[in-house]
Amino acid sequence: MNIEINDISEIPQAARQFLSEMGESKVFAFYGAMGAGKTTFIKAVCEEMGVRETVTSPTFAIINEYHTDKGDTVYHFDFYRVNKLEEVFDFGYEDYFYSGNLCFIEWPELIEPLLPPDAVKIAITETEDGSRIVKTLGNE
Repeated sequence: MNIEINDISEIPQAARQFLSEMGESKVFAFYGAMGAGKTTFIKAVCEEMGVRETVTSPTFAIINEYHTDKGDTVYHFDFYRVNKLEEVFDFGYEDYFYSGNLCFIEWPELIEPLLPPDAVKIAITETEDGSRIVKTLGNE
């Protein structure tokens, strides 16, 4: 997967492309610098899937739960504020990661040892001209 987003108006199309290329995978780990657009992209993907709830970064809650028009559940994690893995054990991460529901994870590098082996790693990078590149890591 390699998606280029040249400006904000292209985000819905990029989200549709992402959805068409994600296959049967359920857990997606989004890597990128602060401000790279992880939350914005996840929001667009959720909207394209029919999530009508407000999609925001779960920075303080760690996890947000959304529902699509079809009744599917989507979990959105933000591990930026996690200080140690025990915090993730405490809320029962495996119940979410192995639920069969979609999981979108921001700041996965902080919980890397806990990611399922089949998690798809996605990098969002900003280029010099301000465009964004969304690409799969490790299995190009």
